[in-house]
Amino acid sequence: MVAEVIINNSAKKLNKTFDYNIPKELENFIYIGSKVLVPFGRLKNLEEGHIVKIKESSEFEVKDIAKVETGLTDTQIELANWIAKRYFCNVSECIKLMQTPGTRTKNRNNRIKDKKINLIYLKKHFDEISFDINNKKIKSDKHIKILNFVKDNEGCTVSDIETFTDCSRAIVNTLIKNGYLELVETKIERNPLRSKNIENTQNLKLTDEQENAFNNVSRIIDKNEYKQFLLYGVTGSGKTEVYLQLINKVIRENKSAIVLVPEISLTPQMLDRFISRFGKEQIAVLHSKLSIGERHDEWEKIKEGKAKIVIGARSAIFAPVQNLGIIIIDEEHDSSYKSEASPKYNAKEVAKWIAKKINIPVILGSATPDINTFYNATNGKITLLKLTKRANKSNLPKVKIIDLKQELANGNRSMLSNDLYKAIEQNLKDKLQTILFLNRRGYSTFIMCRNCGYTVKCKNCNISMTYHSYENKLKCHYCGYEEKIVKNCPECGSDKIRYFGTGTQKLEQEINKQFPQAKIIRMDVDTVTKKNSHEEILNK
Repeated sequence: MVAEVIINNSAKKLNKTFDYNIPKELENFIYIGSKVLVPFGRLKNLEEGHIVKIKESSEFEVKDIAKVETGLTDTQIELANWIAKRYFCNVSECIKLMQTPGTRTKNRNNRIKDKKINLIYLKKHFDEISFDINNKKIKSDKHIKILNFVKDNEGCTVSDIETFTDCSRAIVNTLIKNGYLELVETKIERNPLRSKNIENTQNLKLTDEQENAFNNVSRIIDKNEYKQFLLYGVTGSGKTEVYLQLINKVIRENKSAIVLVPEISLTPQMLDRFISRFGKEQIAVLHSKLSIGERHDEWEKIKEGKAKIVIGARSAIFAPVQNLGIIIIDEEHDSSYKSEASPKYNAKEVAKWIAKKINIPVILGSATPDINTFYNATNGKITLLKLTKRANKSNLPKVKIIDLKQELANGNRSMLSNDLYKAIEQNLKDKLQTILFLNRRGYSTFIMCRNCGYTVKCKNCNISMTYHSYENKLKCHYCGYEEKIVKNCPECGSDKIRYFGTGTQKLEQEINKQFPQAKIIRMDVDTVTKKNSHEEILNK
């Protein structure tokens, strides 16, 4: 038997299969999708690859596969081939999307391994130990102290014993050697939801519009059919409650669900709603702010079927979910569902391919749908489900558009219009909160010489550099290049360097100046670099 192998390499020349002989002793362990180590060319080290096809023979003289590891399913290999063809990228790059995080390296020493801890248990029944103590077979007070402590605290660590009994590790080792204690290696799960303790909630009564949306999708689930739905609902119309009750339905049928959210900042609120309804044991979360170890353990939890609900950003669509019953894409209009890094892909299109393959529904939810999605919904390619009223029957807020050019003509040179200033002032008096949105981070968006018109640009991207006042640096928001602030123009030598445009840092400074009594917090890419910083800011 011969296997066609894709080598795990991003080189375009290697985006093809290579034939390898399957040794007799490995025939029972090799299947399409298996991850293998193979000799390749003149390289001394073995190369990692994946089997994409198995055949009877090869026209070439072939080498043997050296080693086989657990790999991907036939469907995952098929999906990798589809993504490679659809988005013009290497198959090996697509396969990486579906591998367990922390295992994508040929150097085994660098791979993420299960985190394990050694726990201490009694090896003999305590009645037998008590008999030995009474008959002076165990004489040492320290031995007796440790044995009594372990009896009351089975599954403790050696450091626990050292801390609470003031006895050394050597005495513990003696008791293990004499057969009174045993050391058991236990796997620890790196669970990002470990610290979340949220009260359980029950299903809410659906409105007529929510009931209609639920019933439409529910019928497709019952028929085991593929269909796309656009859940088009105004803000606060209860789209999430529809998601929750549909997921509850598929879980009762022993199926699983994938819920995609566009960015990590939406994850804390979404998670809290799901944990309160389903409990954290059957939820897995996948996003970029998790450590590689946490992602590895969440992936394994999904693969083993312990997690019935997967919530995450776009890469969660590749999670190895068992018996998938529904895919939900919240805020489907968001551009972050398209990957900018290689391999480039659109998570919505990948979700559609998976759903078609296994005959399940896909729900696209938004208050402001993508124009393509909305067009397909109006011409019948996607079933349109509308939620026109807010779930709590409250009115939508009024929107007022202010012309800042007119404000300038009236003598207001501030960043805030007079109406906005009065609204914030009133909110502070009423002890209410205000959120200000600005789609530019940093302090000033471009730096220009007033003498010759020179603009400071990134040497890599030829894009205007942004001034960040807190670090006192110029930064490129495309490639991350940084440089010191410019005091004199490199072109004409003038010192008439001026900073133009407005970013979140400048807005924060302006609000501090105009409302010194107010507590202010800024949330942008620069303030959410630490783990869980999104959630901490939102909680505050």
